[in-house]
Amino acid sequence: MKNNVLVTGGTGFLGMQIIFQLLQKGYPVKTTVRSLNSKAKIMEILTNNGISDFSKLSFVEVDLSKDDGWKDAMADCKYVLSVASPVFFGKFENEDELIRPAIEGITRILSAAKEAKVKRVVMTSNFGAVGFSNMDKTTITTEENWTDENMKGLSAYEKSKLLAEKAAWKFMEDETELEFTTINPVAIFGPSQSNHVSGSFDLLKSLLNGSMKRVNDIPLNVVDARDVADLHIRAMITPLAKGERFIASADGEISMADIAELLRQERPELVKNMPEKTLPNFAIKVAALFNQQAKEGKLLINMNRHISNSKAKDLLGWTPIATKEEAVLAAVDSLAKYGLLA
Repeated sequence: MKNNVLVTGGTGFLGMQIIFQLLQKGYPVKTTVRSLNSKAKIMEILTNNGISDFSKLSFVEVDLSKDDGWKDAMADCKYVLSVASPVFFGKFENEDELIRPAIEGITRILSAAKEAKVKRVVMTSNFGAVGFSNMDKTTITTEENWTDENMKGLSAYEKSKLLAEKAAWKFMEDETELEFTTINPVAIFGPSQSNHVSGSFDLLKSLLNGSMKRVNDIPLNVVDARDVADLHIRAMITPLAKGERFIASADGEISMADIAELLRQERPELVKNMPEKTLPNFAIKVAALFNQQAKEGKLLINMNRHISNSKAKDLLGWTPIATKEEAVLAAVDSLAKYGLLA
């Protein structure tokens, strides 16, 4: 078996960055798409970002919500990078509409990988599965931490990622041949290769386009998409990564108020619609008594943001190329480049 890699979700923001880096390193890459109509768009984006040889890239049409085709998609692959998440359109009636497909999706990936005798699956999880229940700000949050699924203020999205990862580790309990690793990124920023951006970018959009009426002081941990992709590849090939979780984060934390000040200093031409007034944290905590979005904001305020990325550095030799400030500025520059600030 050659070092063939299957990347699920080739049209996604992170999936595209991973494919780009794999091709740069010479790996044969196969990527899943829900429709082969996406093939031309993916190749156009890769071309625009400097990829000229597509001899090692192939496409397979499969759906994460169905069993059909997954075993065949993995048949000649040594590694699977499970990046895709179930796709939702519009509002959902209850959180189970998010949670069930997420659990079924990763279970489907692992079952097919086991049957196809894949060596290792690397799952893109989320920091929401790690540190949203650690309220002790005198401690350091590490990969040993797990979020309590019943935590007040935990969003349905974060809960779905948490329960999907738990289901994956449960699946792996009796597994002796298939290897498994998770990457748990914080808010992903950095440059985008196209006008398709990470959901985290919405925070910056709302800050700059006038839809955020006051700047809050909610603290964040952020990471550059290029660093997350690099971490996936290192976790894929490093023997010591077997059976481990890795937090993907730039060093330190940065609040929305810090981001606002950074943009005033470094991108003054983009801040004309940014609010001048701030929203104190106590106002969010009061609103949390009545509003679900405020409950989620209260959780983000209260949780410990002192997190460690030393495991990825020590075991995988990973060194982030972007600071938290650089990741934010690169994301903002992409929003401006692709006309997404309106």
